[in-house]
Amino acid sequence: MERLDRYKSVYAACNDMAPKLNVGKETLRRWVLQAQVDSGERTGPTSEELAEIKALKAKVRDLEEANDILKASAIFFARELDPRRH
Repeated sequence: MERLDRYKSVYAACNDMAPKLNVGKETLRRWVLQAQVDSGERTGPTSEELAEIKALKAKVRDLEEANDILKASAIFFARELDPRRH
């Protein structure tokens, strides 16, 4: 990050530095942009916020799966308890 001022753009810096760091240009560019967001230089969701969003999405998936299981169970038991079936 401290070397960015030597270049015309983040893209130019990443094109020059990526081979020296043995990483892909686009990977380095994304890291730099995320570091700028995390430091407040650029707007967008911080790494912490992105991690929280990822965790919340996983929790929603788990809860939706549990809800589907409960719905299926309720339907099964409702059929079993239906007096018209016996």
